[in-house]
Amino acid sequence: MKIAEIIHSLEQLAPPSLQEDYDNAGLITGNSSWDCTGILCSLDATEEIIEEAKSKNCNLVVAHHPIIFRGLKEITGKNYVEKTIINAIKNDIAIYAIHTNLDNVIEGVNNKIADKLNLINRNILFPRQNLLMKLYTFVPVEQTEKVRSALFNAGAGNIGNYSEASFNAEGTGTFKANENANPFVGEQGKRHEENEIKIEVIFPSYLKQKIVNALIASHPYEEVAYDIIALSNEFNKTGSGLIGEMELEISEEKFLLFLKDVFNLKVIKHTKLLDKPIKKIAVCGGAGSFLINTALAENAEVYITSDIKYHEFFDANERILIADIGHWESEQFTIDLLHDFLQAKFPNFAVLKTGKNTNPVYYFI
Repeated sequence: MKIAEIIHSLEQLAPPSLQEDYDNAGLITGNSSWDCTGILCSLDATEEIIEEAKSKNCNLVVAHHPIIFRGLKEITGKNYVEKTIINAIKNDIAIYAIHTNLDNVIEGVNNKIADKLNLINRNILFPRQNLLMKLYTFVPVEQTEKVRSALFNAGAGNIGNYSEASFNAEGTGTFKANENANPFVGEQGKRHEENEIKIEVIFPSYLKQKIVNALIASHPYEEVAYDIIALSNEFNKTGSGLIGEMELEISEEKFLLFLKDVFNLKVIKHTKLLDKPIKKIAVCGGAGSFLINTALAENAEVYITSDIKYHEFFDANERILIADIGHWESEQFTIDLLHDFLQAKFPNFAVLKTGKNTNPVYYFI
């Protein structure tokens, strides 16, 4: 098993192109061509995680948080970042981070939070725009099904709860092959008319190269005619946060007790209780103050996230209950998400969960 194979699977789950501009997801240390001896899944990549990986014969750490966010000008071991990098390199341990790209897919971090809360009717809280593209291509009638199926298999044609969606229109294509051509139909030097089907399919932009490769490989023509345009539509499978509902309404007090129990919390920072039943819930693992207004606009009764600043609590404006449960606490089950995903993909391979709690925040109670 090469590390590259594991990375390929992780990037199918959360394409790197979906990470935020400030992020540094991807392979941080090591080489993807290495044979993998074992995988250790963690929330953070710290020096103690590297030591744990070493002790468990795992030469790949798959962490949610990147150990490096910015460029390092020196690596002397003066802080935990440099110490971790030195330790990983000395012991030939690869670190792969899957961060905001995992936050931004519907099967990612926030979906795991929703699983723990038993939410139904789930949707992305703030869907991304300008992520969809449309392909137009022109295929001889008899080869249409082959090309269309190849496009679907490559990931095109998914709209909401529907797959294999396309539009097809019949028309006549014309072309004249020159003396250097080897035409599938027609003759050199003569204009040819061919009964063709125009196929239209949409796809997320991060699949563009895969879609084009599938088109060219399946299309019979020597020169494949196609157009790709960008769409401004929302892509409801990708974006920030998640919103869903409880099966039954619950009081604020009971909900906070439920939240405290499920996430094993010592404390919950929250805004004023509003004496309203809780049913519609918005969540965002990690720092999520940027989605407070979105949660309000979606009429959520409670918004669960972390790293809310003092003045940001005022943004609730007695219209929503904001519950700050802590950064590590909100993302702790991401370790399970990564472990379960990789174990399903590689059932006969050593995929382990860290036994270390890397939360740097303590509570004196």
